Amino acid sequence: MIFPIFFTFFLLLSTSHASVQDFCVADYKAPDGPAGYSCKKPAIVTVNDFVYSGLGIAGNTTNIFKAAVTPAFAAQFPGVNGLGISLARLDLGPGGVVPFHTHPGASEVLLVVQGTIIAGFVASDNTPYLKTLKKGDIIVFPQGLLHFQVNGGDTPAIAFPSFSSPSPGLQIVDFALFKNDLATELIAQTTLLDAPQIKKLKGVLGGTNKVY
Repeated sequence: MIFPIFFTFFLLLSTSHASVQDFCVADYKAPDGPAGYSCKKPAIVTVNDFVYSGLGIAGNTTNIFKAAVTPAFAAQFPGVNGLGISLARLDLGPGGVVPFHTHPGASEVLLVVQGTIIAGFVASDNTPYLKTLKKGDIIVFPQGLLHFQVNGGDTPAIAFPSFSSPSPGLQIVDFALFKNDLATELIAQTTLLDAPQIKKLKGVLGGTNKVY
């Protein structure tokens, strides 16, 4: 009987505490805490902290993947800090691709606003789910699962991904394997790729070969 009462009191206390502060605009000048950015004092918060105009500009897709992501995360958009949401813009040139990657800290919803994008994810049982998306279509990528996007047409494509965290995190599989100093022999043993292939990819992505 005592435990349910204690739990209810704790829940009410937590809810009450959460409602004391309407927002937690990121203070980039203050030290970061375990939960992320510190809160800016309400007295110096302005409407500009809640407005971000960076997503109206196309990203530079002149790179190896012919893709660009413009984030509006807590690091760029202080108003989303502590709110459990964020947004970004994805530009894919013809032939553009966002290789397999994961967001450890958030689920993602992708909205296509221009062009055609082939998008999908792989579940933890290795089942792939993919679809060709057109303007107005959305797809959800569950938190932590590997997913990708490919331009499925001959013209530039644009999409807006939204996230269930102000700092969703990112790890790209290609970079994790080949944009580092892991020994080629070790990668070959753990991926079954040939050493020449690994060395080529390290050269393309900027990795080095460390001897252990």
